[in-house]
Amino acid sequence: MATITIYHNPRCSKSRETLKLLEENGVKPGIIEYLSETPTFQEMKKLLMKLNMKPAELLRKTEKLYIAKYKNKKFN
Repeated sequence: MATITIYHNPRCSKSRETLKLLEENGVKPGIIEYLSETPTFQEMKKLLMKLNMKPAELLRKTEKLYIAKYKNKKFN
């Protein structure tokens, strides 16, 4: 069985719901609280490759900070 890791934010309701759902189904994931255990550049690069995603796709585009500072910016 593959090891499951969740990048978790305990203040986020969706993150808490996901963790609860995993645990209710007998899954004991590795938990990385990404706000206090910030992934390195290489770790992020590896995750993005596994997810087949671009960095901009990870952004929370409804957050106030994103809207105020980054909404019309180009990311590469």
